[in-house]
Amino acid sequence: MQTRKSIRALAIGGMLVALGTLSAHIIYFPVGVARAFPVQHAINVIAAVLLGPVPTVLVATAIAVLRNLLGVGTLLAFPGGMIGALVAGLAYRAHRRPYVAALGEVLGTGLLGAMVSFPVARLLMGSEAGALFFIVPFTVSSISGALLALGMLKVLPVFQSTVGSERE
Repeated sequence: MQTRKSIRALAIGGMLVALGTLSAHIIYFPVGVARAFPVQHAINVIAAVLLGPVPTVLVATAIAVLRNLLGVGTLLAFPGGMIGALVAGLAYRAHRRPYVAALGEVLGTGLLGAMVSFPVARLLMGSEAGALFFIVPFTVSSISGALLALGMLKVLPVFQSTVGSERE
């Protein structure tokens, strides 16, 4: 039974990585000088609900690596995506409510991820952005993705059948 759960989690994680990687250069909207990628945030919330915190961080990391290797992402995908994924996963684990995972994604990416992105942008990317520069675009992006995820979790039957199943 544990092997079946592991295979299921691996398959879901792989599909989410593919979706996040393929959608990165297609589905985005401008937020000031930054670009918002709501699908990444939606994937973080969905993975948090379906897989748990550790696999969610692994999915976000894999997407960030692939986006950077393909030239459709920046180094900011790492702190924003991974921190948001971790907070969303931990929030869902603690409360077992999808909206709490969505709130965790917004706080994790919009606030914590944005704060960690400042030194990454300054030291590794040579950006002159201010310390609070990333909070607004990261928050707008994560709110739009979290709302997208909540809608998907509510509407799509495949998510309804897996929500509430055993997670880590």
